[in-house]
Amino acid sequence: MVSGREPSTWTAAELVADSVAGIAGAAARSVIVHGSLATGGFRRGRSDIDLLAVVAGGLTDPQAAALADVVRHAGLGAAAGLELHVVTARAAGTASRAPALELYLGRHRRTPAELEVERRVAASPDLMTELSMALAGGCALAGAPPAEVIAPVPAEWVIDRGRHWLTVWRSLTDDTEHAAFMVLTTCRIWRYAVERVHCSKPEAAAWALDRDPSLTVVRQALHQYEDDPATAVSESGLAELLDRVLSG
Repeated sequence: MVSGREPSTWTAAELVADSVAGIAGAAARSVIVHGSLATGGFRRGRSDIDLLAVVAGGLTDPQAAALADVVRHAGLGAAAGLELHVVTARAAGTASRAPALELYLGRHRRTPAELEVERRVAASPDLMTELSMALAGGCALAGAPPAEVIAPVPAEWVIDRGRHWLTVWRSLTDDTEHAAFMVLTTCRIWRYAVERVHCSKPEAAAWALDRDPSLTVVRQALHQYEDDPATAVSESGLAELLDRVLSG
């Protein structure tokens, strides 16, 4: 199923956003849903709920603990997981190659009791891309719209960060567990570099195949992502795709 507003998951995102805003209280500026749920590439059981919260000042330790409890116990609807980034209004409103991250919480359905947690990271280069995506395709579930709280991020910065990861992955093509992720994210990076468009993994795969139907590795990764987790992704095909995008 492809639906940007998959009902049960959209409701789950709204409930989490309300809880985040309530915990942040008067400091809450915006809670934004972005990624596939907001832009229309959501896949039941495959896609996550992506939320970005913008707060004035920082979070207290009790607030951070309360947010962790919300993410740990939240209903997910049809989503595979939940990711919440919290940034200060200053970090969101000032373009930076490595903005400060106040809090990150990541949960996957298989292990709901276990959270990935990052707290008060002074410089987070990947957060720049997260902010760019939230500005481009996000929807405020609480507070101000994205354009009022997020400063535009220069496209060249986003492209440079994408090329960083392509270079890293070039030495990891034998990582079968993450091969499909690398292929589909490479397609997303490729499309953004060419068209300055953020999109979901399936949309990026379709775009890449439209450009070059011979990209078998993209078909393999998409099939693994959407239909059969046992589908093998060619190591040599991944290497060739990375080289092609890097050479562009």
